[in-house]
Amino acid sequence: MKPIITAFRESPDGGQGLARDMQVRWALEEVGQPYDVRLVTFAEMKGATHRALQPFGQIPSYEDGDLTLFESGAIVLQIAEHHAGLLPEDPAARARAIMWMFAALSTIEPPIVERDAAILVESDRPWFEARQPCLEERIRNRLTDLSRALGEAEWLGLTFSAGDLMMIGVLRRSSGSGLLEEHPNLVAYVARGEARPAFRRAFDDQYAVFLASARRAKEIS
Repeated sequence: MKPIITAFRESPDGGQGLARDMQVRWALEEVGQPYDVRLVTFAEMKGATHRALQPFGQIPSYEDGDLTLFESGAIVLQIAEHHAGLLPEDPAARARAIMWMFAALSTIEPPIVERDAAILVESDRPWFEARQPCLEERIRNRLTDLSRALGEAEWLGLTFSAGDLMMIGVLRRSSGSGLLEEHPNLVAYVARGEARPAFRRAFDDQYAVFLASARRAKEIS
């Protein structure tokens, strides 16, 4: 029986592969685990059926037999712990890979998401222009620290891990902002992740959903 994940039926990001099912798809592709996807509308996400899987009415959720999970980080960790390829066998290296998963979601992502949210919903507010430099500085500080930690290494550990998968997924949200581009080693790091065959398969599958939704929209119009 294949695990089932949920994803947006209508892509909110224009096919950029930024929705949070992307990391889960990528992890499943990396470990070679076939899976099914159940697409949900925005209305269905807030309904009782989906909230029984994801109490906050978001995506993704993950069902594997009797196990149901939500939160992309928790799902990726579950996949990594039960399939070879995303966590090192050495206990210390394994712990460090998990550490970087937490760093991606708890340290790097929050200021990036806060800036994105401000641009999306606060751009018409009188304080928007004055607040932007502060939001950008928070991101800049985090990326400077991460750039220093990565240095000239290929990955955050000796080999690609779930820590890199989650970190690259987060960093992709700031691509094109000019902030990531201040650190050539981080740009190259993201590019290495995006060049992985498993990433390309996951991205193409998610992009196919966007194309299908775009065709439906065109037919309706």
